[in-house]
Amino acid sequence: MGKILLIDDDTSLLRVTEYNLKEAGFDVVCADSATAGIDKFRSTSPSLVVTDIQLGDINGLEVLKTVKEESPDTPVIMITAFGSIEMAVEAMKKGAFNFITKPFDRDTLRLSCKKALELASLRDHNRLLSEEVNRLTGADGIETANREMQEVVDTALAVSGSEATVLITGESGTGKEVLARLIHQKSGRREKAMVVVNCAAIPETLIESELFGHVKGAFTGAASNRKGKFLSAHGGTLFLDEISELKTDMQAKLLRAIQEKEIEPVGSENKEKIDIRIIAASNKNLKQLTESGSFREDLYYRLSVIPLHLPPLRNRKEDIAFLLGRLLKKFGAPDNVKFSKEALKAIEHYSWPGNIRELQNTVERCLILRKSSVIGKEDLNLSAHVSSPPPVFDVEIPDDGISLEEVERRLIESALNKSNGNRSEAARLLKIPRHILIYRMEKFGI
Repeated sequence: MGKILLIDDDTSLLRVTEYNLKEAGFDVVCADSATAGIDKFRSTSPSLVVTDIQLGDINGLEVLKTVKEESPDTPVIMITAFGSIEMAVEAMKKGAFNFITKPFDRDTLRLSCKKALELASLRDHNRLLSEEVNRLTGADGIETANREMQEVVDTALAVSGSEATVLITGESGTGKEVLARLIHQKSGRREKAMVVVNCAAIPETLIESELFGHVKGAFTGAASNRKGKFLSAHGGTLFLDEISELKTDMQAKLLRAIQEKEIEPVGSENKEKIDIRIIAASNKNLKQLTESGSFREDLYYRLSVIPLHLPPLRNRKEDIAFLLGRLLKKFGAPDNVKFSKEALKAIEHYSWPGNIRELQNTVERCLILRKSSVIGKEDLNLSAHVSSPPPVFDVEIPDDGISLEEVERRLIESALNKSNGNRSEAARLLKIPRHILIYRMEKFGI
């Protein structure tokens, strides 16, 4: 129920009040002076303070002031035998939760304490929710020391205020949903919901109903009308994760919904207008899928108005130390818990096929199974996926020779194709600065 700090210089009344509160199930610590009370407040961090106003050494209003300065969310109940409207008003202005005048019956104090603790619990819960929302939505931004990643974040922030569709690509676990939430949170639609749809997790037979909704009787089991994800996201953002998993017939319906800004629920003859922003994501190269015919080219171009490619964690090793610290804090690790030098070296040389998601799981597992405050290399269990040396790039030269410029041009085109047109990623693949790549693209008319 939370700890209550009870302060009163009347020791007999202090003991009686303590007994009554403990009898009601409250955890109570006592102090018989303001000075002792402030000391116990600082040492025990109570969830509620109940204090007399008339104290021998310091006025109870000063205790209230100290509590509110050091812990604004801790509620304080004021008690006095010399109650007056003026005192009540002053106490409330300084942040008191309630003002009770002696003599009072035990139920009055118990009820006031219960409500105050409920308020404190609700504030703590809201604070934790707010922190989690900020973590998920990217409201605090995405911190990175990697130049390529910073370019992606800067572009995302620059386009967040527009209505353009965004296509986020990258390996699984690189943070595509986190980036999508950052865009949503910084957009004019942030007061509305961002609805997430994992296209890979919904059976093919249900995806149309899941997206567009259905009317009662539309199919067996449709016992009532259902609002789909498009209508749920009305006024906000619809995030379509793993968009590549949609079959071609659903791709056509999705394209029509995006173009016409209206949807038709399954089994309905009426169309409904929608006002949403689309952000799509894929861990596959959609451009290559369009070339193979498994993804509609017109839908690809409709989705990729703003293409963003997230680099894998193995290419942004400078962010690992920051991410480790953030994850240790997230999982509530004690301050003295750290990774050994050997463990940090192993983490840096690991290829991280699961990217940030795998790093998060590794940190959580290490914290659960650790044998001491120092997490060693042996605790990581990463040997199966240590980064291998890069493959040898072999070029066959024809008998009649080949122009070096032509080879360079083809390499640039190949890198751009592999990176889905992302210049920063293409420059990384070619191991040259981005401005050099742009210069050579202009040189070759690419």
